[in-house]
Order: sequence, then C-alpha cells, then structure tokens
Amino acid sequence: MSNPPPPKHASRHLGMVEPAAWFQRFQPLIASGGTVLDVAAGGGRHVRFFADLGHRMTAVDRNTAPLQTFHESHNAEIIEADLEDGAAWPLGEQQFDAVVVCNYLFRPLFDDLIGALAPGGVLLYETFARGNEVYNRPRNPDHLLKSGELLALVKDRLQVVAYAHGIVETGECPGVKQMICAVNNLPLDGEPAPKRLPEIT
Repeated sequence: MSNPPPPKHASRHLGMVEPAAWFQRFQPLIASGGTVLDVAAGGGRHVRFFADLGHRMTAVDRNTAPLQTFHESHNAEIIEADLEDGAAWPLGEQQFDAVVVCNYLFRPLFDDLIGALAPGGVLLYETFARGNEVYNRPRNPDHLLKSGELLALVKDRLQVVAYAHGIVETGECPGVKQMICAVNNLPLDGEPAPKRLPEIT
C-alpha cells in the first residue's frame, strides 16, 4: 500500500533552500565535525547546510527521493521511514551530537528526539505554533505547538540556551513559530555550565 501524498504545505517545504536562521545562529554550539540527525529532512536544505560545515549527517524522512543526492555529494546517511506509522524509532539507540527538526511536529516522537542526543548534544527545534492558522498552513492544531510547549518538553531534561515564540515575517516560510536551542548537559545536581550565546548576524 503506497503512502498518501504529503499535505500541500509539506510540498512547499521541499522547495526551500535556505537554512533556518535559528539553526544558523546556534550551529556553533554543535561539536566540530559532530554527528547531526535531521528529522523529517524534506528537501535536504539542512543536510547540505550542516554537511558543508563539516558535520556527519543522518537524514530521516518518509520520502527520501529528494535526499538521495546528498548520499553521494555529502556522504549523508539517508533513512526512509514513516515516523508516524507506529513503528519503532528507526535510529534505535544511536545518539548524535545534534538533533535538528524544522517545520515538523509529531508529539509521540518527543522522547525519542531527546533520547537521540549524545551527552552534550544540542537540540535545535523550530516549527509552527498556535496562531499560525490565521496566516498560513498548517492550520490543524495537531500540527501547531501550544505556547511554551517546547520548554515543557525539555524541562529538567536539557539546559535551555535560547527560546523564542512569535510571528516570523522573514525567510522562506513565515508564520507563527516556536523555537528552542537546548543542550543535553544537565548534571545530577547543581547547575549546568552555561553556553556562550552566538552573536545575532
């Protein structure tokens, strides 16, 4: 049985080429030459971005046709998997120096995303939030974060370096967005060592 076609807003994302500004700002926190997992990688704009910076890339998506070129050009590992079909997390116990997710939301994966972070690993997450239905797709509340939802996700699990929620009017995919940068470095007790905030360019 073939997979249903992606929603229209998903096909729009396949045509994007510029990396998210949030990812560009906080990528310096990722270990040099580290491993990066791009979840729901779409057309591969972030595979290219992080690979060009010297990171070793793994990309997972239901439709991997747009990603295959990166296997040859950037030595990326491409994994075809429907992340919403109830099957086991396709990466098993594998961990990465960063997990990045852009314009994708499937809440049952939250624990798997955090579990895929190596010690010191960085979670970069950006997607649409409530209020976006006024501006553009997606409009289904199942695909829109509630206020503070990403903060609740990482509470007592990761150190929050930066968080933002609001209207984004620039870039290829404007709308109401929620973004977080968080690091897997919470000690058993006490405070985690603070991270240097990259400059806004």
